[in-house]
Amino acid sequence: MDIPRATLPKALDIPQIYFRPPTPDVPAYKPMIIPPADLERPEETEAEETSEQPEPPSLKIPVLDIKMPIPETAVVVTAVTTAVVAVATTSITQSLFEPIKKKVQKQLQSKVDAWKKKRKEKDSSANLKTPQKIKNTKSKSSEHSSD
Repeated sequence: MDIPRATLPKALDIPQIYFRPPTPDVPAYKPMIIPPADLERPEETEAEETSEQPEPPSLKIPVLDIKMPIPETAVVVTAVTTAVVAVATTSITQSLFEPIKKKVQKQLQSKVDAWKKKRKEKDSSANLKTPQKIKNTKSKSSEHSSD
């Protein structure tokens, strides 16, 4: 008996990829050696005196290439404390002086209004008297001219 067979195409030749696992860049640092608390210098050596001042801490601003000195902790604490006290004092005194300010403002405004009213009355009474004076002076001047 003759069984039919399927003819399959040849397999594709796929190149083999060699995968290398990544290698991480592990940060390295110099180990800091902390001396023990009871460390003393040997008796046969003398202490060296250094005149170097440690560089004050600074903050480098990369865009501007500027080194900004960082103030000491005591200076920052003093500035912050002063600012907090100033804001608190201003807030408290403002709430205390607001009613006093309103009362004084009312009293002063009433005095100013009274002064304006008196001045207006004085000006209006002066305006009423002024035309009469003008008439009197005109009549006197006409008397002098007739002489």
